[in-house]
Amino acid sequence: MPETKIQTELQNRVNKRIAPLFDKYNMDFSSLESGMKWKPIVLIIGNYSSGKSTLINEIIGTEIQRTGQAPTDDAFTVITNEGDDRPQEVPGSTLINDEHLPFVKFKKYGEKLTSHLCLKNIDSPTFADMAIIDSPGMLDATTEKDRGYDYMEVLGEFAKMADLIVLMFDPHKAGTIKETYSAIRNTLPEKSGEDRIIFVMSRIDECDNISDLMRSYGTLCWNMSQMTGRKDIPHIYLTYSPEIANVPKVLDSWPQERNELMEKIHAAPGLRLNHILEDIDRQVNELQIVCEAMSEFSRRGRKLFMKIGKISLAIGVALFCFGDVLTNSMISLPQHSMISALRGEGVSLMNLILPLIFLFGTLALGLVIFKNFGFKRLLQKTLADSGNLVNQDTEYRRNLWNKMAEKTNTLLQNTKSKDLWLAHSSNLSKIRRFLEVDLKKYYAQLRS
Repeated sequence: MPETKIQTELQNRVNKRIAPLFDKYNMDFSSLESGMKWKPIVLIIGNYSSGKSTLINEIIGTEIQRTGQAPTDDAFTVITNEGDDRPQEVPGSTLINDEHLPFVKFKKYGEKLTSHLCLKNIDSPTFADMAIIDSPGMLDATTEKDRGYDYMEVLGEFAKMADLIVLMFDPHKAGTIKETYSAIRNTLPEKSGEDRIIFVMSRIDECDNISDLMRSYGTLCWNMSQMTGRKDIPHIYLTYSPEIANVPKVLDSWPQERNELMEKIHAAPGLRLNHILEDIDRQVNELQIVCEAMSEFSRRGRKLFMKIGKISLAIGVALFCFGDVLTNSMISLPQHSMISALRGEGVSLMNLILPLIFLFGTLALGLVIFKNFGFKRLLQKTLADSGNLVNQDTEYRRNLWNKMAEKTNTLLQNTKSKDLWLAHSSNLSKIRRFLEVDLKKYYAQLRS
């Protein structure tokens, strides 16, 4: 089956079977939905002098983005081929209101971001099936007030969508930019897989000699280890633009790095369906562990309800049978108990009124005790150690729970006693069936 057909079928299946469950558990489905509905994306990020625009122009084969040592573009620019029915440049206000595009979710960041978002429609067959997103240059000291929106949060949303993220450095600022640190340390690991990120040090032709190059490279490696917290440094591509560089002989051994980088970027569309499946797998597993926790809490709540209910019923039956005997001995009411009536002429409706009051009153009291004491105590106890709601027997499960614990606790805090009868078990079965049957089927189709 062609990949585009698989993607369409998968999108329909997820929207029908899984999307409603994301809504039930107040989990964000928008990033998964937007990821399925559009074309492969390559996200280019880096500080303002890292050569992002130069690389993009080289990939496209013509000068689309302005280049320069100083900041030249402070917008998120989507570059793709949307066909002749689109104008050459589409403003952000149009993008965030087009349901066929994956940018609707950016509306929440307000007008400041909207005015710094646009799409450039280029006449290129290659870009009919992919898009490149250029980003504003990262800065060393900035705040949300400076940009007018939360740059790191927006960058994270684009990173979720991307099939490949190219993080660029220049040899003069080898990983020392504050926003670069935040991106590598927090934003990218949380929003994207490590296999989707490649690191590039560009403009290496500006190094005076091989020693200068090695010094910059070593500085970048050291900074990378500090930013990632890891000793094993990922591969860093060393490259330059031959169109604008005066390449010395010392760099004759580096052109293959540039070719490998270009091949990796152009191969990104082939990873699209696999990435969609990975994203669905990850987010549905997150949904599953939340649903699993809620299902277990509901099971414990219903068990406590049955326990209190059985005690209440036993006391109620006892009072039904003998309560009026007790009141008769104490206050001479009623004149004839139900048991004495049974021994005599028979039970009338009047003989049943007080026993029934005792029975249903005891059951009602049991319900009040459960709602106001038993359920609240169970909820407090659960919130103090919600991790015991789910099985954490593997590292994957522990990491998954650590990520979703806060979401689960928020759902628990908003849970009422009546919610114990929601269909969590049924929802959990649907999720498991999707993961074990549907998703495996699509993985098999991808391999075939």
